[in-house]
Amino acid sequence: MTTALTLVAGPGEDGDRVLTATGEIDMSNATEFGAALDRELAARTAVTVDLTGVTYLDSAGVAVLFDRAGGHDLRLVAPRLLDRVLRVSGLAQVTKVLIR
Repeated sequence: MTTALTLVAGPGEDGDRVLTATGEIDMSNATEFGAALDRELAARTAVTVDLTGVTYLDSAGVAVLFDRAGGHDLRLVAPRLLDRVLRVSGLAQVTKVLIR
């Protein structure tokens, strides 16, 4: 069974692309999350991933973000709930993370 995840893409205030995720990101929907992120990265070099509506992020979701952080200007906006997983995983060292 796939975990509920809503993905909405659109322009950000600064003209760059924003991918907003709401729900949970886990192994059941990580491929869908990765495909949506790939579409945004193909359109622009700078993409903000808004995770403020994400209540759970497992290693599959972290892997999707890590795989794309290297060659792109990827920025993450996340709730305090995800702060620890982003720091412990090392994502905060390879991409910009803003905790809200």
